[in-house]
Amino acid sequence: PLQRLQPKTVGNKTKRLGTSQKKLREPQVPRSLIKEIFRHFAKMPVTRDAFKIVEKCSERYFKQLSNDLEAYSHHAGRKTVEAADLEVLMRRQGLVTDKMPLTVLIERYLPLEYRRLLIPVAVSGNKVILCK
Repeated sequence: PLQRLQPKTVGNKTKRLGTSQKKLREPQVPRSLIKEIFRHFAKMPVTRDAFKIVEKCSERYFKQLSNDLEAYSHHAGRKTVEAADLEVLMRRQGLVTDKMPLTVLIERYLPLEYRRLLIPVAVSGNKVILCK
């Protein structure tokens, strides 16, 4: 008969080595930024309980977003996420369509200094500065 596999217990090596055991924390989007963005779009006061839920949802959203972007770049055989990966993801989410290209979203929602970094801009002398 087949026997179930039991998880192996590993002794605490950190105590023997004399190092402290530290829990690794994942980087998070600052609470102030989430609050500012949410208040901008909600345009009304938000209770603390509701904001905690918004925080948790945004954390899960960005975690899923980064996992998807990592999968796209891995599928393409790259170790770096590129702008094309983000555009494919936004297209799959329905944010980018043929009627609503990524450049329109950038122009609509991002401040001018970010727009200049992401979209090629014509300047005086009819020269085009390409984004890097």
